[in-house]
Amino acid sequence: MSGQRIDRQTARIAGLILLALLLGGCVNATVDEMTYNEPVAGIGESSVVILGRRHKPDYDTEFDFIECIGDHIHSGDPSIEVINEIAFINQFYPWFEPRTAPLQPQTIDRLLQLPPVAARFDEMKLEYMIWIDGNTENTESTGSMSCGIGPGVAGCFGFGTWGTESEYEATIWDFTDKVEVGRVSAQTSGQSYMPAVVVPIPIIAPVQGTACDSLGDQLLEYLSAQYLSLIHI
Repeated sequence: MSGQRIDRQTARIAGLILLALLLGGCVNATVDEMTYNEPVAGIGESSVVILGRRHKPDYDTEFDFIECIGDHIHSGDPSIEVINEIAFINQFYPWFEPRTAPLQPQTIDRLLQLPPVAARFDEMKLEYMIWIDGNTENTESTGSMSCGIGPGVAGCFGFGTWGTESEYEATIWDFTDKVEVGRVSAQTSGQSYMPAVVVPIPIIAPVQGTACDSLGDQLLEYLSAQYLSLIHI
């Protein structure tokens, strides 16, 4: 009887593994865009800085997500200079720390009253400041897994699954006119799986990566004349 129970359990795990492989960590994505006063010829020789919001008590926008967005924009249009977030924050310390960072574009004028700050901004040829607010988090998880070590053998047996959700909003500030000129948001969700027969096999849904690509594409459409011409061919 115990052998039959083991066979049934093995068959159940094998079926779950097959299902996980078929699903392959699928991701659902929703993108919303509201922009106005788009540059008709891209941003030219100007630069853009992308910053994460970190003033809320329950989460911080991840530094690696900001880096992903910057890399996506630069790879889509190498002519766009994306200023490194950490370098920018350090250079203008303490004005862009979480508790002192401007929440409205009009407050930039107060910073520009400081001659060293104004001079550095001029050197950067900063045209747009993009604020990213949001995060990625795991949601519900189910399943079980056990691992053991015996004489000459070790392994794991079981199945686990968990959900992941990303929600981000990008707010675009026109640095020259000190106004907000657009917002783009991306919401993604997916299910990851961890089947194990001797060796655990993680099948991870690329939830945050999909959010980065979705948001990055929308920002490229706003910033890059070159990218717009390519997608409309």
